[in-house]
Amino acid sequence: MDRTRAELDATKAASSTETEAPCLIITEDDIHLFAQGSWNRSWEKMGAHPDTQDGVEGWRFCVWAPDVKSVHVVGDFNGWDEHANPLSPLPTGGLWQGFVPGLSQGDLYKYVIETDEGKLLYKADPYGFYSEQVPGTASRLMDIAGYEWADGDYMRERKGRDHMKQPLNIYEVHLGSWNRHGDEPQGDPDENGNYPGPMDPFPAQRGRYYTYDDLSVELVDYVKKMGYTHIEVLPVQEHPFDGSWGYQGTGYYAVTSRYGEPKQFMHFVDACHAAGIGVILDWVPGGFCADAQGLATFNGHMLYEREIHPNWGTHKFDFGRGEVRSFLISNVLFWIELFHADGIRMDGVSSMLYLNFGVDDPSQKKFNKYGDEGDLDAIDFIRRVNTTVAQAFPDVMMMAEESTAWPLVTYPPEDGGLGFNYKWDMGWMNDTLHYMQTDFPWRPGNHNLLTFSIMYAFSENFILPLSHDEVVHGKCSLIGRMPGDWWRQFAGLRTLAFYQMTHPGAKLNFMGNEIAQFIEWRYYESVQWFLTEQYETHAKHQHFIEALNHLYTDQPAFWERAYVPEGFEWIDPNDSDQSIISFVRHGDNPDEDVVILINFDPAYYETFEMGVPREGDYIEIFNTDDPAFGGSGKHNDHVLSSHPEPKHGFDNSIELLVPPLAGIVLKRQGPSSYKPPKPKKTTRRAASAKKTGTGTATTTKKTTAKKASSSTSKTAKTTSAAAKKTKATASTSSSTAKAAKTPKGTRKSTTASTRKASSKRTATSKKQTD
Repeated sequence: MDRTRAELDATKAASSTETEAPCLIITEDDIHLFAQGSWNRSWEKMGAHPDTQDGVEGWRFCVWAPDVKSVHVVGDFNGWDEHANPLSPLPTGGLWQGFVPGLSQGDLYKYVIETDEGKLLYKADPYGFYSEQVPGTASRLMDIAGYEWADGDYMRERKGRDHMKQPLNIYEVHLGSWNRHGDEPQGDPDENGNYPGPMDPFPAQRGRYYTYDDLSVELVDYVKKMGYTHIEVLPVQEHPFDGSWGYQGTGYYAVTSRYGEPKQFMHFVDACHAAGIGVILDWVPGGFCADAQGLATFNGHMLYEREIHPNWGTHKFDFGRGEVRSFLISNVLFWIELFHADGIRMDGVSSMLYLNFGVDDPSQKKFNKYGDEGDLDAIDFIRRVNTTVAQAFPDVMMMAEESTAWPLVTYPPEDGGLGFNYKWDMGWMNDTLHYMQTDFPWRPGNHNLLTFSIMYAFSENFILPLSHDEVVHGKCSLIGRMPGDWWRQFAGLRTLAFYQMTHPGAKLNFMGNEIAQFIEWRYYESVQWFLTEQYETHAKHQHFIEALNHLYTDQPAFWERAYVPEGFEWIDPNDSDQSIISFVRHGDNPDEDVVILINFDPAYYETFEMGVPREGDYIEIFNTDDPAFGGSGKHNDHVLSSHPEPKHGFDNSIELLVPPLAGIVLKRQGPSSYKPPKPKKTTRRAASAKKTGTGTATTTKKTTAKKASSSTSKTAKTTSAAAKKTKATASTSSSTAKAAKTPKGTRKSTTASTRKASSKRTATSKKQTD
């Protein structure tokens, strides 16, 4: 639109021209805030925007390039003539701006920057909203205004709820390899007609990408059916190399053109919200790639960056520079406001916090003014980001990928914290995977790896991640880490997923985990969905994950108090001999509490005594050993009534069957229907003898003793028979498992025998394995 003289005077523009649209004018306040690090909406004026000047339509450009000789805009529209369209410098701030008439949306462009040394640099627009498809490196003109959102009800509901009291079960996705059209190799073969394979440094892409529109239907429908609450998307910001997975970017404001245009990505988020699914975006403020068209040495010298990362070769942002802070804080708000992101997961927080992250040589180490290794500029920047988001969008989740013991990550900045809402629990992930890949005979010695996480589980608000980083670079897929034969591997993977889901904290799983894919993740091809079509075991595991996800959302005890100690209570954390743990998850309503038992060993137990927090009748509402999931079918199909026998520090206990290499969930249904046995009535003869004091009493005592001896002998024989039968009925394979029934009248004896055998890990319990 045209700008009037009155509007120009009101803006106090720093520009020397008087023909710019008022919404695009760079004011003195803008320049001041930009340099200070507080221009939080800089994307509205920086970069390229459609404009009308003197009645002529075109595009207006503004770029930060201090201490250079000149800046020009080049593109298809001027034949890439580096002298055709110069920009003019503002008096202060290092900003260059200008208007180019007659341009159209979609035109390619770059900035040609003449450095102080006279070198010409061809740079993509740091604030560009769209880019040329790789291997092209230019920016594209794109107006992203005007998308009509349909998620008003969802956004209003989001504002009114406390995400800390809601289920948070995240499906982590790389959009380029979740699914693809076909699997034919793309690109050109070598001189011998061969395409690069999996072990080559640049393997061929197989199949064609799904578009954002494809994903809006297929991915959203799948995630909805599977019962996940959120999708976390690996970085969608523009990046030149597929193998970086988006973590080494060039276009922080540009949705990658691999899968479509910016408004198509908006539609994808809109479709997620229509299905009740939140969207979390990975964001990478730690550093950017060194490619020539990107931010690296933007004016011929380090400008956006301060140094090169010693391990990754990426350029680390200079968080002490105000213009860089404005660029990044604006960027996080850009994705939240314009793309309706429900959460931002900040990547590589550890690499930002420590001055010496990745520095092994002691002589190269740096220290701050306090004598420690914290990067004070980065710490301040992180706090500013989180504070700014909390003020503008308090209903948006901020998550930290932080892998160290840095304190107070999820505490408010005013309390000395970093201000995140959640932190990835890398300690839980490392300990649990170490335990799960330990073969069964050695698991008792590693039992503390299972239980240690509860020692610190409530020191932060944790997310339990089994992410993309755990299924690449030779680490093996999750099922590839499980010991044992085929059956035990799948049973072990079910147990791992069950432990993650029932443990305090939020959950995150990478795509492919839910179908037990044996190969590691490959960014250049689709997840191997054919496994669920061709193999029953993989299909059943996918069905198990779906059922487990819905169990999690259906039971408030799993998420109402997921981040406070009141939500968790051990029953028995110390049964290392049998590799069994048991605990209670508490919700706001005690009637919603659930009791969890997990057996990490292939042995199973017909009768196992366990304390319970309340007297009552309990039923089994979930069992990972269900044949529908690929299990052997050992389950508790009857009501488990508590009896007033103390166990594990509780006044009441129950007897139950413990399935092999599996977990169960029990829930109280009401008061216990247990009735204590009635005392035996005294016979008349015994009473008479007692009264008269004759020898009849002696005879009765002898007879009673004889009967007791006989009863004991019979019980012992029965127990012996039961023990023999137990030895022969402990196979865990679904093809060989047989139900071991306890003979009537020997319940207590069998229980005692089982306890004794269990605690000492006797030959009997050892034989109760596959």
